[in-house]
Amino acid sequence: MQNSRSSCVAQRDGPSADAVSYADLYAASLADPEAYWLECASRLQWFEEPSRAFEAGVAGTVRWFPDGVLNTAWLCLDAHVDAGRGDEVALIYDSPVTNTIERFTYAELTERVARTAGALRALGVERGDRVVIYMPMVPEAAIAMLACARLGAIHSVVFGGFAARELALRIDDARPKALLTASCGIEFERVIPYKPLIDEAMRLTEAPPAAVVMLQREQAQVDLIEGRDHDWRAFEAAGECVDAVPVAATDPLYILYTSGTTGRPKGVVRDHGGHAVALADSMHSIYGVGPGDVFWAASDVGWVVGHSYIVYGPLLAGCTAVLYEGKPVRTPDAGAFWRVIAQHQVKTFFVAPTAFRAVRKEDPEAALMAAHDLSCLERVFLAGERCDPPTLHWLEDILDRPVIDHWWQTETGWPVCAIPAGVELLDTRAGSAGVPMPGYDLRVLDDEGREKGAEETGHLVLRLPLPPGTLPGVWGDEARFVSAYLERFPGYYHTGDGGYRDDDGYVHVMGRTDDVINVAGHRLSTGEIEEVVAGHPAVAECAVIGVRDEDRGEIPIGLVLLKDGGNSDAATLEAELVARVRADVGAFANFRRALIVERLPKTRSGKILRTALRRLAAGDHFDPPSTIDDPAILPEIAALLQSAGIAPA
Repeated sequence: MQNSRSSCVAQRDGPSADAVSYADLYAASLADPEAYWLECASRLQWFEEPSRAFEAGVAGTVRWFPDGVLNTAWLCLDAHVDAGRGDEVALIYDSPVTNTIERFTYAELTERVARTAGALRALGVERGDRVVIYMPMVPEAAIAMLACARLGAIHSVVFGGFAARELALRIDDARPKALLTASCGIEFERVIPYKPLIDEAMRLTEAPPAAVVMLQREQAQVDLIEGRDHDWRAFEAAGECVDAVPVAATDPLYILYTSGTTGRPKGVVRDHGGHAVALADSMHSIYGVGPGDVFWAASDVGWVVGHSYIVYGPLLAGCTAVLYEGKPVRTPDAGAFWRVIAQHQVKTFFVAPTAFRAVRKEDPEAALMAAHDLSCLERVFLAGERCDPPTLHWLEDILDRPVIDHWWQTETGWPVCAIPAGVELLDTRAGSAGVPMPGYDLRVLDDEGREKGAEETGHLVLRLPLPPGTLPGVWGDEARFVSAYLERFPGYYHTGDGGYRDDDGYVHVMGRTDDVINVAGHRLSTGEIEEVVAGHPAVAECAVIGVRDEDRGEIPIGLVLLKDGGNSDAATLEAELVARVRADVGAFANFRRALIVERLPKTRSGKILRTALRRLAAGDHFDPPSTIDDPAILPEIAALLQSAGIAPA
């Protein structure tokens, strides 16, 4: 083991870095969370520093730093300018799809954010109002997020690949005053027009925002609707720079919608204070970076990784963040990652395992890496899905550096388990997401809520209260917050993931225990896809399950029961269902297979046994559930899945 850097507790007036261990920090965080997190909070510059760490929230949860006042955007930008670091690079925009590289200093980014915030205020956006952001990976996406934060407005970023229906659902839930968007996104060489999606979403929504601000990109110039649409460049130029608005630590910073098991997205809320404290500490203690270091998370601002570790985390820490508009391959080749790391001197790189599976598939010997000097790179972090051991070992072999798999969720906002590289570089283990991070009291429970021992698989849960930075609730729906996360095991947050801890305390996450799947790092609800499939006029009933995929981790497949009298050709129906999901959910869902079945396995009360279907698709041997109506259905489905090449023979 190697001690490299202390966490916030040891960095100030405490023991030296050499005396700090992960075990000491973890124990301190659980023994006295009040003292631990107030100490971490004191690293930030508050407008009014909190005198207490937390107060009681809903059903055993807490609200962090309730009497603290701050502004996240100010901490990300102005604080660094005031400290004399205004000329240092805050953000690098690297877009191989447009052949563009731009750099923004902290002073330049502060000015653009302040001006955009002023332009939003001119539209009537104030503290507590919502703004939806539907943009590709361009600098204006980060500027929009930070501008909202500067005003105390609440942003909700929607991934630019979502279909109009999904965007409309999120608009209806958030009720924004404005929508900030762009004329198109770009995937490889393909231009994806956003304007038709925006117009259709505005038609579908019950509460369309009064203003749409459109960033016109040269790849797709569009006509604006008079009275509703505003040209981004003119809009920003006309804005007056405004100061950051002081907000309560418990005020919402953003809403990020995540797939729920019902198909209706949940608006995960993130607050200003707990979020800033947790992310600032994680940059130092987990990722081992600080002011001036270059940090790259190869994700999208539409997902939680983009929020936490493209925009907010690196800027809170005074790093240089990389915002990359490209793919791991075909932009232009499987050497894209190595080029970006070398060109921008990336110290810590964070990406989903599926990206490296794509690189390995096209360049298995990593021949393209040889052209780039990667001496700047100290470590690689993987998350978004479980990393398969072959991919992990391949990376370790070609890089000869620590490759750290870690685990967290949209709801937690920052890692639950990792190797804390900035505190103590513990050994990594293939198949493990590391050890629990300070503040997370992780347990493994059986179905009845009894704690399981080492090496025993069960439900991964977190004992309440959760640490700062985790969700304080679901937007506008306290009852759903409780039912989705707190009701299954009272006193615990239910992660929805299953796994175990080994004899040394390392956590192994084995996959979801509910109906949410990870497709190439994108979290999707099978129920959401089922709604689209069931809408086809020939479909009487369906079940969508996730199955393992070598390249994407998981992909959804549909098992479809036709209406009586239906005689749809299987290939034609499959093509139509694939097209429907692509249109209504998005191409990134990777829904490509739909099999016609004669019947579906159900309980005697009529509930489809999706867990049994998942186990059949995986080729697992198991006893039929005692609640099944007709056990003879299972071998029928197993044979169908095997003949289709989905389940192993």
